This record gives sequence, structure tokens and C-alpha cells, in this order.
Amino acid sequence: MAVETELKLRIAPEHLNRLKRHPLLKTLATTRTTTRKLHNIYYDTPKLELHQSAMALRLRRVGRQWLQTLKGGGAVQAGLHQRNEWETPVSGEALDFAVLEAGGGKRLPHAVRKKLQPLFVTDFSRTTRMLNFGGAEIELSMDSGEIRAGKASRPISELELELKSGEPAQLFKLALALLDIVPLELEHASKAEYGYRLFADAKPVVAKASMPDLARCPDVPCALQAMIWSCLFHLQANVPGAVHKLDEEYLHQVRVALRRLRVVLGMAKIFRADDELAVLNEQMANLSVELGRSREWDVFVTQTLAAIRARLPEHAGLRQVLGASEELREQHHARVRGALQSQDYQRLLLRFGAWMHGGYWREPTADAGLSLPQFAAQILEKRSKQVSRRSKNLAGADAGQLHALRIACKKLRYSAELLASLYAGAKARRYLSALSPLQDILGLLNDIAVARRLLDELDSKERHDTLALIRGWMEHDYVEQVAALGKAWKRFAGQKAFW
Repeated sequence: MAVETELKLRIAPEHLNRLKRHPLLKTLATTRTTTRKLHNIYYDTPKLELHQSAMALRLRRVGRQWLQTLKGGGAVQAGLHQRNEWETPVSGEALDFAVLEAGGGKRLPHAVRKKLQPLFVTDFSRTTRMLNFGGAEIELSMDSGEIRAGKASRPISELELELKSGEPAQLFKLALALLDIVPLELEHASKAEYGYRLFADAKPVVAKASMPDLARCPDVPCALQAMIWSCLFHLQANVPGAVHKLDEEYLHQVRVALRRLRVVLGMAKIFRADDELAVLNEQMANLSVELGRSREWDVFVTQTLAAIRARLPEHAGLRQVLGASEELREQHHARVRGALQSQDYQRLLLRFGAWMHGGYWREPTADAGLSLPQFAAQILEKRSKQVSRRSKNLAGADAGQLHALRIACKKLRYSAELLASLYAGAKARRYLSALSPLQDILGLLNDIAVARRLLDELDSKERHDTLALIRGWMEHDYVEQVAALGKAWKRFAGQKAFW
């Protein structure tokens, strides 16, 4: 069995041709360029049992030779694909399970074997050369062709940087060097994944946040990396849907992923300060600001105005304000999509990948003896005290104090969710079940405070009366939420720390 470690990158066909001729590749090359035609047939059962088990089985024709490959396990981290791979020559265009098992591959159940059938094909030309970059031996493959499943097809135009020896960080650093030459995008999905989507005519699905199992981590660096990878996966999985406007939920999940990621980066800063960490955190914060502005208009249009229009559906002035708000909302969405499609965003992801495989995680710290449970308790206690400090004199709190309390609650909630796997599940769930409503109410109060500012942007002589009406309804809702806040705080304040 081999473990394949490769970075996948999307590239437009015209940029692929330009990159092939660039002198940097000749400078780094240690072998001559070779070009091969690759014809691949992927097999699975009608119910996609291999795919559901995170496995892929294919036959590949290279010239006159056939190769049988089974891939399974592994992970995808910021475009870096690491998978177990069992590859063996076979005599022809037919699966050979005896050869697979003799080569150390997984034994597929007989019930699965007899149901296997060809599902889709990938046909592409692969231009390959070996590079030496930063002391790492890297195979650069340039693929151009298509994926076919029945009558459906999808073009292939991508780069694969496969690590043959050296540090994985060099894959990201090489990609950064290539990004200075041509536009590139990290590729989250494999060719096989796209083939399955074509076969099943599957629609993209919004990815929700997952909580890594930190109980398997032996120390603090392992836990921090697991949480960061989880947040990056959540972010990358939703960006395409947000960019192509498939559903509003994609953009919401992008925002959630960024907020969670920044909370974890805050934990990493407490663990050990680092110049690159500071830069990455600042750039993520800048991106969050852009997304935050779009969220403000989303909430104003879909919640604040929608609730008032439901009370007064025939009000002409409200329709006019809604139309103006929709225009401003779309302008902010366009800026967000531009930011997520930019090469600066790709550069940020690649820098993250390089940093995540760099020396930060191997350097000793002053608190080297601090265990993971001790570190987690330290984080949660710090976040809890921040909430307590900002909750003083809650009855007379102004908008600024409530905003600060909301941010503190948000950091505590995300920290508690991410670290909960280290503790007894029932206690953590009770704590979060009391914290979540408190954060929600503070969020609604903040939405009203933001809406006041947005109304100022919409203000005009023609809209004055309508905006006054909206402000009146908002103040009514504000009073109701302030009353609910006291009850929610009382319930949360009675909770015992689960750490």
C-alpha cells in the first residue's frame, strides 16, 4: 500500500498552456517532460456502496497496459489529498480481485463484487515532469480532458502536485509560486467525486460544521490542527455554492466557518504567538468584515423588513424600501463573491496550508507540560470570565455593551462546541443549550442596532415616513428582546462549568 499525498488545483485551459511554457518549470525540472493518454473506468454498485465507504475502484489504461487501483481512507485538507492506494497491473480490461488482495489491498465482500459495474469514465491527457522545489521531490501533472457518465460530461483542466519526498509544506509553497504566474484555485473534489456527481445527477449540498473528535489527540498542537482543518473544510466546501449563488445558506455557512476559524486561531495565539499566524488571522478578519456587511443587508431584508411587511403587506412605501434594500444587498453580495473568487483568497488558503505543515507545530513552548484538557479548561475559563465581565449591569446596558457581550458569548459558544468532545457529553450539551438562546437574543438585539444604521443609509425625503414606521416596529421588537434577555441570562448564569 502507498499513501498518496497530492495538492489539486483548478486551472483554465488557456492558463494551463501558458504554464507549460513558463521558464520556472524548466528551471525546477529534474526529468524530461512526458505526455500520456489516460483512460480510466470507475466501478461501483448501483447503490454506490464503495463511494459511501469513501473508496474508489478503477481500471486505468496506459498505452497497452491496464492498472487496477483501489483508493480509500485518508483526508482532504485545504486541497491536500492524502489517500491510501493499492495499485497493481492486470491482464486486461477486467477487474481481478485476486491480484488486488495479493497486493495487500482491502478484501471486498463477495456480495459487493458481484454487483460492481462501470459508472463513469475519465479520459485525459497528462503531461508530467519531476521538480525539485525547496528540497522536496514533486511530480507535477497537467491534466486536460473530460469526465463522462452516460450522456453527461464535464471538462478536466487541472494540476496535481504529488509529493514524492520531502515536506508537504513545499507543495503549498510551490503552488504559491505558480499562482504568481497564472490564476489557480484549490480543488476540493477529486475527478472521481465529480464523476459520481455526474452519474447520480447530484445537486451540491450545503456543508454544515462538524466537530472534530479531540479525544484522539494526544496534545494541544494535534487538537488545534484538527479544529483548524475542520473549519477550513467547512469553509472550502461552501465557497463554490456561495460564488455561484446556488442557495443563500452557502454564504451563511461560509460566514459561520470563518467565525469558527477565527475563534480557533485565537486559541492558537494563546498557545504560541507567531508572525505568520498573526498575518493569517488579520487577513481572515478582513475577509470577515466584507462578509459581515453582506450579512447585515441579508438580515435586514429577509428578517427585519420581511417581518414588518408581513404585518403590512400592502404598504407601498415598504415595497419601495425593500427594492432599494435589495439593490444594496446585491451590491454587497457581488463584492463578497468577488473576494471569494479572487487570487488573494486562493493565496490565503495556500499560505494556510503551508503554515499548517510548518515548524510552528513542532517548536517547543514554555508550557510544554500543559496537557490538552488543561489547555482546553484554560481557554473555556478565559472565555467564561469575559462573558461574566461584560454582563455586569445588564439591565441598563447600552448597544455597545450588548455588542461586546454578544461577541464574548459567541467566542465562548464556538470554543465550547469545538472542545466539547474532551468532556462528558451531557454536561456540555446542557451548558450549550443555555448559552445558545442567550447568544441568539443578543444577536437579534444587534440586528436591530445594525438596522438603525442601515436605515440611515436609506434615508431620503421621500422615504422619511416609511422609515419612521420601520423604526417604530423595530423599537417595539427591541423592548421585547430586552425582556427576553433577562430571562435567558438568568438561566445561563445558573449553569455549572462543564470543564
